[in-house]
Amino acid sequence: MQGKRILLIVGGGIAAYKACELVRLIRKAGGSVRCVLTAGGAHFVTPMTLAALSEQPVHISLWDLKDEVEMGHIRLSREADLIVVAPATADLMAKMAAGIADDLATTLLLATDKKVLAAPAMNVRMWQHDATRRNVAQLRGDDVTILEPDEGEMACGEYGPGRLPEPQAILAVIERMLGEANPLDGQPDFAPSAPLAGRHAIVTAGPTHEPIDPVRLLANRSSGTQGFAIAAALAELGARVTLVAGPVHQPTPPGVTRIDVKTAREMAAAVAQALPAEVAVMVAAVADWRVDAAPSKIKKGAGGPPSLSLVENPDILAETASSPQRPGLLIGFAAETDNVVGNAQAKRERKGADWIVANDVSGDVMGGTHNKVHLVTKDGVEDWDAAPKADVARNLAQRIAAALEG
Repeated sequence: MQGKRILLIVGGGIAAYKACELVRLIRKAGGSVRCVLTAGGAHFVTPMTLAALSEQPVHISLWDLKDEVEMGHIRLSREADLIVVAPATADLMAKMAAGIADDLATTLLLATDKKVLAAPAMNVRMWQHDATRRNVAQLRGDDVTILEPDEGEMACGEYGPGRLPEPQAILAVIERMLGEANPLDGQPDFAPSAPLAGRHAIVTAGPTHEPIDPVRLLANRSSGTQGFAIAAALAELGARVTLVAGPVHQPTPPGVTRIDVKTAREMAAAVAQALPAEVAVMVAAVADWRVDAAPSKIKKGAGGPPSLSLVENPDILAETASSPQRPGLLIGFAAETDNVVGNAQAKRERKGADWIVANDVSGDVMGGTHNKVHLVTKDGVEDWDAAPKADVARNLAQRIAAALEG
């Protein structure tokens, strides 16, 4: 962080008080901070507080004549090494996604040529609203790094995801982003020893949700924990990771580009769009079938339970294996309840994968913290000891690095 320049945009939410601690941590780590305080943010923290902590002027209005004579919003947007929006409110992210520039904060966000990190904070219902999910997907597609909010009790008394991540966690992502690239030329700055530096990895994680009608769906118990851990482990080894995630409440690993989807068809499209890649790890528990969904809620009637018409979903692993842009190393997962290794061996042959990671999900594996896997390759089967999912992920990432190097 030494000598790095952060432009911190403070949005209008109760979590704005945490921005003060974030300023302190950035400066303690050796960075400098300039703050832009939105009109809403000024209701929660004062310009004087941020100015005292940052030892820099605090910028509030686009119409500050002195600054705007020198095109101040352009200068602010270009001089920083990284722009951080914390808290990023639902309103602020909606404006960012739509390209609206009606105040200083949104104008400089539209004018910047630097990386942007957004740390959302809002009511749980606002975070889960379809409009916010669309805006988040749009921003991630625009290469904005968006943290997943923490889960807990809200200032409004509700409970769920929506709390601003702790300043120390935001600082860790800032350090990661500044370490990944030279802000002067945008080129990767990994040490030559980083095993996966310059490699692109695609990881799928979580379940898919297939609607039956507007209120019901077909789903499974996948938590996404193992897939997110693998994405994090690959990023730690220097890979550029695209994580295609089904509907889960997992924080986005530092340095990972996340694409949120709901259905199997959306996941298949996102994976195809993310290609080419050197490696793809298909961890997601994709629904094999979808329902010919009803346009309105199916009512309980005297005729008994309704008949659901099932349609086969795309086979993402097999389609990726047959793609002209097939990754050099294609890895699938096999969640089995019996004949685990035998079914995994058959799946590898049938789908055209290079490796299959098989595990027994007859217990609480899908919601648990540990996993016991078998690595199935053309050379045979390796039985790995039960371990925390993070350790399984690191072991697999090391094997991937060695295979790509070879």
